[in-house]
Amino acid sequence: MSGLSNCHPIDEQTGEILAVVVTSNAISDGEILPDLLDQIPDEIDQVSADGAYDRTYCYDAIDERNATAAIPPRKDAKIWFHGNRKQVPHPWDENLRAIRKQGRSAWKEEINYHRRSLSETMMYRLKTMFTGEVSARCIKNQTTELLLECSIINQFTHLGMPDSYSVEA
Repeated sequence: MSGLSNCHPIDEQTGEILAVVVTSNAISDGEILPDLLDQIPDEIDQVSADGAYDRTYCYDAIDERNATAAIPPRKDAKIWFHGNRKQVPHPWDENLRAIRKQGRSAWKEEINYHRRSLSETMMYRLKTMFTGEVSARCIKNQTTELLLECSIINQFTHLGMPDSYSVEA
């Protein structure tokens, strides 16, 4: 069974799905992050992802793109590289230090971790419209099916999205 990864590269301004990797269930989300980032030719400001991406290679791939890694380290996390070394501090360690200093909730607010919900909402829309399952049997056809679904939802997105705003109670 193949499926879309839980890392959903979405353009925040347009809501468009920017990259897709189709894998078997044997591949973890974090393993495909470099492939997803490679599909995006434009500058990347921030990668907001859940704990499945709390891996050295994910942080390194994000750092190679000069982007901010907004990935919460696990609660029992330990510093990878201590501050007494001569190299630039690792982004993972910087996230962990910031969380220890101000708390997880304040850190998430400061780095706009909530931006991740935009991609989650887009994937919810995609799975609601297209059932979230593939009907093809071989990986090549599953890939084609999922790429078509992403293309269709991007076209729908270009037609227009609702305007949301706060309403006083």
